[in-house]
Amino acid sequence: MAFITLNTEKLKENYIHLDAFFKRHHIQWAVVSKLLCGNRKYLESLIHLGVQQICDSRVSNLRTIKSINPSVETIYIKPPAKRSVSSVVQYADVSFNTELSTMKLLSKAAVSANKIHKVVIMIELGELREGVMRENLVEFYSDVFKLPNIEVIGIGANLTCMYGVLPNHDKLIQLCIYKELIEAKFNKKILFVSGGASVTIPLIDKGLLPNGINHFRVGETLYLGTDVYNNTAYENMHNDVFKLYAEVIEMNEKPMVPIGELGHNLSGEKLEFDEAAMSENAHRAIIDLGLLDIESDHLTPFDDDLKIAGVSSDMMVIDLGENPRNIKTGDLIEFKMDYLGVLRIMHSKYIEKRFEGVAL
Repeated sequence: MAFITLNTEKLKENYIHLDAFFKRHHIQWAVVSKLLCGNRKYLESLIHLGVQQICDSRVSNLRTIKSINPSVETIYIKPPAKRSVSSVVQYADVSFNTELSTMKLLSKAAVSANKIHKVVIMIELGELREGVMRENLVEFYSDVFKLPNIEVIGIGANLTCMYGVLPNHDKLIQLCIYKELIEAKFNKKILFVSGGASVTIPLIDKGLLPNGINHFRVGETLYLGTDVYNNTAYENMHNDVFKLYAEVIEMNEKPMVPIGELGHNLSGEKLEFDEAAMSENAHRAIIDLGLLDIESDHLTPFDDDLKIAGVSSDMMVIDLGENPRNIKTGDLIEFKMDYLGVLRIMHSKYIEKRFEGVAL
């Protein structure tokens, strides 16, 4: 069967590196845990590192985090659905918000629970996902400050995740200015300007991060060691914290070009092949992994000689060429994944989750 592994030592080293980096620049940061899809044993490993603040977009995952360590501050990082406000107040210490009607419900739920619920107001800076429009900002804050049991602790913004709008000095300066405007207008202190994510990290070393940005939310760079802004890997971080293993369930030498009239495949594609390869054969391995688990665009064999030849719902074909490593049925093929690849695999109930170091 296929399984994914988490290397806790490499995760620890990535965490220590980032934690020291942010401390040098006097920036508070929270770990985004949604990649772990609520897996309890992986969350326990994350919390064991000493993480004080964890962000997630699923209330069920925050509930698991609180059950592991109630002292960890939990942040719900998308505007809450109205039907889930009671759970958000119960399991999230902080939530990101953009809708006044929802915040009124959060206030009501917080009053009923006799607790203070902290909020960060998200501002639209051009990504066109969540965020209060800038021309409505002052009025929005005015209404929010009147809500009982709601404490406004920050202002924030999201960039890159949907359309790929990159953060830059000008956009982040705008966020800092809005924070100063709100403080001056209402004589209130806004503690956090949460304008940083994995994609924003390179701006720090370049001296392009405004001094007012004092809070980051980081997931991908921690888990994969990636420079998201430049789509490269950091040399001083591990990019193989996660590995995927799939077992060879058939091994044969077969033609490189399909035989017969071609129609559309499972994905709706009509493929074309080089007729010059009609007479060529290659060793091909079928592994126990498919589109139910992950799209082939999001994983790559660690062995550069291996190529993904095709994929169906629950099987994938690997071109081994001349098979110089003598791979055979029952062997495991090892893969690296990008962020979406790990996310899909973690979400699949068919893929076992292990720690690296356990006998394979």
